[in-house]
Amino acid sequence: MAWEAHSVEAWSRVGRAAKGDDLPDARPRAASRSSKRAIDLLVAITALILLSPLLLIVAMIVKLSDRGPVFYSHTRIGFGGAPFGCLKFRTMKPDASAQLTELLQNNPAARSEWETTRKLKNDPRITAVGDILRRSSIDELPQLINIVRGEMSLVGPRPVTAEELPRYGEHMWAYMAVRPGLTGQWQTSGRNDVSYEFRVSLDVHYLNNWSLARDFVIIAKTIPALFSQRGSY
Repeated sequence: MAWEAHSVEAWSRVGRAAKGDDLPDARPRAASRSSKRAIDLLVAITALILLSPLLLIVAMIVKLSDRGPVFYSHTRIGFGGAPFGCLKFRTMKPDASAQLTELLQNNPAARSEWETTRKLKNDPRITAVGDILRRSSIDELPQLINIVRGEMSLVGPRPVTAEELPRYGEHMWAYMAVRPGLTGQWQTSGRNDVSYEFRVSLDVHYLNNWSLARDFVIIAKTIPALFSQRGSY
């Protein structure tokens, strides 16, 4: 399709650019970044205030479900390559890390799926409460705190781990040129149902075509995407 072909070409253009400061034309201008940051702060703080009753109720449900921790902080790579703790409501069992290690050792199919997508479609570690939170994307609401801290943006690339970043290859500079987003083109384009390579092309397409108007369009598209629950697991 034409849009996908364009996004792959955008990916190629960034790949031909050199590292670091050799990407000035592709990166948003400083003034526009300041406006983006101001909008991030205004929306995130307002949302935290308005959603505080929901956040409190969800926190209580998560805590009472198995007495484990309420939040889960996973290290992701942010703007300029700086690591940060990406916050979520905990959706997995307290011993999820040990369960994953055992599962990947004993289940070749699960290991192959994990190595390809860094996700498991039928993940036995997810709790009953966690499944509901994931399908509704409520588990990601604590990332509003990451936005206030300046670690994330309302719209941007999907936050990735240090282990995932090499998959971007020569295009990793596109990812690190902006803050990761609470939502983005990946959120409105199938989420976990699209290939990893296509996720990368979406991130680079976003960088090369960024504007505040595009951010608002993506936010508007996120709402029906959440209701459809496509790729949410």
